[in-house]
Amino acid sequence: MINKIATLGGYIHEYQKSVANPQDFWSQIAESFYWRKKWDRVLEWDFKEPEIKWFINGKLNITENIFERHQFTRGDQPAIIWEPNNPKDDNRTLTYFELFTEVKKFANVLLGLGIKKGDRIAIYMPMVPELAISMLACARIGAIHSVVFAGFSANSLADRINDAEAKLVLTSDGGFRGSKITPIKEIVDEALESCTTVESVVMVQRTHTKVNVKDGRDFWWHDLMNYASDNNKAEEMDAEDMLFILYTSGSTDKPKGIVHTIGGYMVYSAYSFKNVFQYSDGDIYFCSADIGWITGHSYIVYGPLLCGATSLMFEGIPTYPDAGRYWDIVDKYKVNQFYTAPTAIRSLIALGQEFVENRKMDSLKVLGTVGEPINEEAWHWYHDHVGGNKCPIVDTWWQTETGGIAISPLAGIIPTKPSFATLPLPGIQPIIVDAEGKELPGKSVEGNLCIKYPWPGILRTVYKDHARFKKTYFSSYEGLYFTGDGVKRDEDGYYRILGRVDDVINVSGHRMGTAEVENAINEHPLVNESAVVGYPHPIKGQGIYAYVVCGELSAGGEPGITDSIKKGVTKIIGPIAKPDKILLVDSLPKTRSGKIMRRILRKIAEGDYDNFGDISTLLDTSVVEQIVERAQNKAQN
Repeated sequence: MINKIATLGGYIHEYQKSVANPQDFWSQIAESFYWRKKWDRVLEWDFKEPEIKWFINGKLNITENIFERHQFTRGDQPAIIWEPNNPKDDNRTLTYFELFTEVKKFANVLLGLGIKKGDRIAIYMPMVPELAISMLACARIGAIHSVVFAGFSANSLADRINDAEAKLVLTSDGGFRGSKITPIKEIVDEALESCTTVESVVMVQRTHTKVNVKDGRDFWWHDLMNYASDNNKAEEMDAEDMLFILYTSGSTDKPKGIVHTIGGYMVYSAYSFKNVFQYSDGDIYFCSADIGWITGHSYIVYGPLLCGATSLMFEGIPTYPDAGRYWDIVDKYKVNQFYTAPTAIRSLIALGQEFVENRKMDSLKVLGTVGEPINEEAWHWYHDHVGGNKCPIVDTWWQTETGGIAISPLAGIIPTKPSFATLPLPGIQPIIVDAEGKELPGKSVEGNLCIKYPWPGILRTVYKDHARFKKTYFSSYEGLYFTGDGVKRDEDGYYRILGRVDDVINVSGHRMGTAEVENAINEHPLVNESAVVGYPHPIKGQGIYAYVVCGELSAGGEPGITDSIKKGVTKIIGPIAKPDKILLVDSLPKTRSGKIMRRILRKIAEGDYDNFGDISTLLDTSVVEQIVERAQNKAQN
């Protein structure tokens, strides 16, 4: 098994080893897994081409490292605990043995449908156990899964199916989300009108929604599983064979199909999971993400299961039936590690203390955040009210492209600091450069975050578009992987992520992260949430435009609160950070995963009220109309 770093001295020792001799370091970790044939060479890489290969000519199957490797020690242990959308419905627990049986049976279903090694399978499902079973069954037979978040529109789904040239779609009749039912199969049917490669569709019956069933193409999951054998031998795979494609949205170009391969992703997702969360045998780990995103891939399915953990999977939303749902789940299952998004935390803060005050949550040992930097106010609320002042917060920075957490505290080992991701994981070699690519060494520096040496979890290419892979990640700074993020390294050597470089505003030659300004705005007692973007300014180059969600207004009304926000930002950061424009809004445009769609806010700030591109992934598209109307009224007045 993977050794767990236990002390700060241990972290320093491991990190130094990983930098001094990366290949030996990762070779030792990889040897804790089961390989049918050990690799010939640990690593071949060239960031100029770019080409990266780990564990060259190693042979394995990732599911053997989840099931066969654990079958004699963890067969009766819960692998996945599934909590349904409605707390009154029955939950479901799958032991490692039961999950293994389901995976083998569905692997045989896939084979019976003519799926073979190398075929691409699109998965468009709600958060049900069959989603994880589908992924693992694909991996077992060597098919490449491409999970599409079940909140994407039919057009977005079709784009991803067509790019991957998927042969099969795995889906469901519908999906529960709070009090709503999403007609998932209906969306699939619409998408398939513009797809030519799909031969079969398999549907999980979840909501009992009436669906159209096309003879010869559409099949029910339960019908196929009733006749499936549970005798299945895993396909032998090469370490550099594709495990999955996961698409990231582009604001102007088509989505990028991020490719992860089996050996390196396996090693890195497991290693990072065990060490960041300090998982111990018997713990109950709960990640609230959707498996449609990389967080769910790495830290609901692969990372935890490779480590023999118990992973809790939640179908619903944090506010249904009320805003205490996460905390009810924590108490119900005695959760030890909880991992969620800062956006979710801020939204729960705004809904009131009463939903957290009457929950025990005394089982919690570690809290985590993912997706964006967490502002200080939310960090302290999370630490004090959820963690009871005793749980370390792992503020994790990583990307779909990194495959796993890259910069983060190790829980209880690396001292935390609010709004800082702190230090890199062993094997990650960050470097800060200026706009020209010159390294900014030492402490108390700010610039663009790059990584100068490969780690096993790094993406290998953009599916069918290696030129785009090179242009996006390796063309900005020669010989470096460019993350696209701005970063600050402080006097302690800790890293603070400032957001995407295009979310870093240059005001009169001074660069500042939008997260830093938002953090200052959010300190205001009447502010629930904010989003800051840059916009063209005739004097400063860029001005600061703040969208602010407030509670009740003070006696001074809108002018009073905007004035006090500006004064607060000036006091916390300085006059240079004072917003030029503040628009009070009822809510912000967010995707179903909780991320703010900032490109829309930039367009509105620039006075462009029409050309927003695809907004089908928003949780509520009417929010955009409301913001536009308010912005236009303010501009006219």
